[in-house]
Amino acid sequence: MTLADNFAAVEARIASACAAAGRPRHEVTLIAVSKKQTAEAIRTLAEAGQSRFGENRVQEAMSKMPELPGSLQWDLIGHLQTNKVKHAIFCEFGLIHSVDSERLLHALEAAAAEHGRRQPILLQVNVSGESSKFGLPPDQLLPLLETANSCHHLEICGLMTLPPFTEDPENAAPHFARLRGLRDRAERETGHRLPELSMGMSHDLEIAIREGATLVRVGTDLFGARA
Repeated sequence: MTLADNFAAVEARIASACAAAGRPRHEVTLIAVSKKQTAEAIRTLAEAGQSRFGENRVQEAMSKMPELPGSLQWDLIGHLQTNKVKHAIFCEFGLIHSVDSERLLHALEAAAAEHGRRQPILLQVNVSGESSKFGLPPDQLLPLLETANSCHHLEICGLMTLPPFTEDPENAAPHFARLRGLRDRAERETGHRLPELSMGMSHDLEIAIREGATLVRVGTDLFGARA
């Protein structure tokens, strides 16, 4: 299958999942995870109709962006180290998904202020409690959100999570539901809207959409397995 075929198949899956969940298709945005993919492969997928791409590392994104159409939108979906924050702001990512500490918030706020930019972000929550995953513990979400809402150069748009991988994608459902519940509680208690839920990948995007995902991050089923 070609990349265009892969794109059409993933789009069909998203449309079907939205229909099954009683949600309009426009509520869910596909982010193509382009980690370790060539600029040529990204360009081919863009020509098939995909416009939003997610990179895990700032340096890799910086090397690709100049080679590709300026109309593409880039998200940073991988862990962000504080020493890479200035580069991340310089890249002008449309959305940074992986903010999980007060230290990182303050570094982003300072860099965004210096760059004269208002940076959209998501707060990453480790809903599963796995030590191998990044993200703040659920009980730290409200305090961090309070801090984030005081940052004048950051726009807090929602939450992100990575559930544990299991062969049965249904096992991800409780984790996705918990993130949605945390978001709903945060909105009630702070009065701040958090419209975006970044959750779901190639393996479990249907489950994520059923549980309220607005952003699904798909790599393997678009580009194929990485070598």
